[in-house]
Amino acid sequence: MRRHELPRVLRLMLDESEFLSPYGIRAVSKYHDAHPYVVQVDGTEYRVDYEPAESRTGLFGGNSNWRGPIWFPPNFLLIEALQKFHHFYGNELKIPFPAPDGPPLSLWNVAAELSRRLTRIFLRDPDGRRPVFGGTEKFQTDPHWRDLVPFYEYFRGDTGAGVGASHQTGWTGVVAKLMQQSGAG
Repeated sequence: MRRHELPRVLRLMLDESEFLSPYGIRAVSKYHDAHPYVVQVDGTEYRVDYEPAESRTGLFGGNSNWRGPIWFPPNFLLIEALQKFHHFYGNELKIPFPAPDGPPLSLWNVAAELSRRLTRIFLRDPDGRRPVFGGTEKFQTDPHWRDLVPFYEYFRGDTGAGVGASHQTGWTGVVAKLMQQSGAG
């Protein structure tokens, strides 16, 4: 991607009313929550809505199928790509974070901020609650459970709560590298 193209792409990706969530980059823009993409084919309506967790329909295989949740594999690849772009373009290329009105940050610092948002899923907030556990009180408060943090398959785009299989150490486990790189923890 050329230098003049990158800010245009990142403007949407880093906008909290679009793809940027408090917990990473969503698979589908939040814009589609109020404006679903709808197409008619042979009298049948097909639509893609923003769905921050499990799918509400069996369309496209049911479950999540990339329609709004936070997934670690593409987020990790985005972070690594931003780091590589920073190595190429240096500190002179700065992007507002969050877009469009946040302070201008280098691509390295944007990558670090995205890393922190992803790691925040697993860390306790000021009230001692972990977003990964959502509203499950036993996991949030029980001393026998609150420190047993599973690596879910994907996460709710709006709350960071874990969704899907809870044993995805293969890809969600990259959070350890992100924590190490960004100093979170």
